[in-house]
Amino acid sequence: RHVADFQLSIASVIENSSSDCLAQDLHLQAQQLAEQLKCDSVVSEISAGPGTVNFTINRELLAKTVLQQVWKDGSEYGVKSELFSTVPRQKAVIEFSSPNIAKKFHIGHLRSTIVGNFIANLKVALGHEVVRINYLGDWGMQFGLLGVGFQSFGNKEKLKSSALQHLFEVYVQINKAAEDENTKKLAKDFFRKLEEHDEQTLSIWKQFRDLSIEEYIRIYKRLGVHFDEYSGESFYQEKAQEVLKMLEEKGLLQKTMKGTGVVDLSEKKDLSTFSTVMRSDGTSLYITRQASPIVDLAAAIDRMNKHSWDTMIYVTDKSQSNHFQHLFQILKLMGYDWAERCQHVSFGLVQGMKTRRGEVIFLEDVLNEVRSRMLQNMTSTKTTKEIQDPVETAEKVGLAALIIQDFRGLLSSDYQFSWDRALQSRGDTGVFLQYTHARLHSLEQRHGSAELTDVNVACLQEPDAISVLQHLLRYDEVLYRSSQDLQPKHIVSYLLTLSHLAAVAHKTLPVKGSTPDVAQARLCLFHAARSVLANGMKLLGITPVTRM
Repeated sequence: RHVADFQLSIASVIENSSSDCLAQDLHLQAQQLAEQLKCDSVVSEISAGPGTVNFTINRELLAKTVLQQVWKDGSEYGVKSELFSTVPRQKAVIEFSSPNIAKKFHIGHLRSTIVGNFIANLKVALGHEVVRINYLGDWGMQFGLLGVGFQSFGNKEKLKSSALQHLFEVYVQINKAAEDENTKKLAKDFFRKLEEHDEQTLSIWKQFRDLSIEEYIRIYKRLGVHFDEYSGESFYQEKAQEVLKMLEEKGLLQKTMKGTGVVDLSEKKDLSTFSTVMRSDGTSLYITRQASPIVDLAAAIDRMNKHSWDTMIYVTDKSQSNHFQHLFQILKLMGYDWAERCQHVSFGLVQGMKTRRGEVIFLEDVLNEVRSRMLQNMTSTKTTKEIQDPVETAEKVGLAALIIQDFRGLLSSDYQFSWDRALQSRGDTGVFLQYTHARLHSLEQRHGSAELTDVNVACLQEPDAISVLQHLLRYDEVLYRSSQDLQPKHIVSYLLTLSHLAAVAHKTLPVKGSTPDVAQARLCLFHAARSVLANGMKLLGITPVTRM
């Protein structure tokens, strides 16, 4: 039995349809309505279901329209849909990834990186202008410690060859001595000199920062991620002091009994909710995101002045939800109405991400691990020998596995990471998407690419062909849903279903051994499926492979 293309629920169109409207009444009304409607050149069949009217589109028209649209729009298929015609083109600033220099690049940073990249890709595809910002943890007392540590344990060669690894090792070593009074004093002195812009101290700090960024850029490249701007907490220390003055002038800064500076966020102005913006000791003027929203206030105001954006999105884990809620509230109290156009996209925690050598410390550990595991899996299958660059293929397929495992559920939910589950070649995984793409690609390689002009769509009437066409028709709705709630899972489940449908069609609708007409039509169908699959994968941050 075929599945209808469109369905109308009777309850949604009846004016006084209350819940006590009996199911059989609805069914009767559906039948009456279905009998009154007439088929035409577009709709070939109208039938009644339980409380619904079902419409079947003229099969040849369906095939022709979908194939032509995919062919014509290419990488913009779905994006050019009229669903987006009323959406204004905007400028979005997206802050994501944001690791701390000299500390671990943990899995939360990986999630932030791939989620932020997805949101940026989607916005660009929909014609918006996007500024991608990486906001580094590059200031604070840890740099006092790090500076002292580098003077004792540092090695300039190691710093140049692997900055992140070396600074992390130095930081771990000096931290063992961090309780020692002398070390404490030296660290304080080093950081005080930094704050006073002492040239020699600043140049050491700048070297740490620059070399770390250089290495980050190299690693992000492996992920297919880039940034327009590397910003950081260090940029906003002086501006933060100006924001404190503004808060004071606007009468928003209150001193508590203990001497801390707070902003009252309560409705009744009884300090039942407040945000601490200044420590009581007054000595530590520097501020980091962890310590106070002041730096972020300064950064938000600065970005507005610089980029005059329409929307600003922060992508961080959900433990920071309170911080951003306070940040947006304070901006509003300061009279910045654009605070309403700021958004925090939060995500849950990943448990159990370990490499064979143990704990993940650097992003590179994860990428190397996924590459080596994938390479091992590939070597055990017989087709791998033909690939020119198995290592690069393993990296791209492995990355797809990580991304799909991460994007399958709601971003806000925590999940348990599993290498075995992520790297399965069957089932709902990134490996399966890549495998499907590679198979469809080699089908086109073997039989030459189809030309749309001479396709006889009457040859695409089998149920398995129709299922693929119906699914391709829905792509724009899925993009629209993801653009509304910024959740990648809609696109993920769409692509997984597309791959399963294409795999079935690949089995039941052979190109080889069919008459030229049928072969051409099927090639065209498979080309359309591969094209949409590739588009969706690229939005998610995956590079489709052509062989594996």
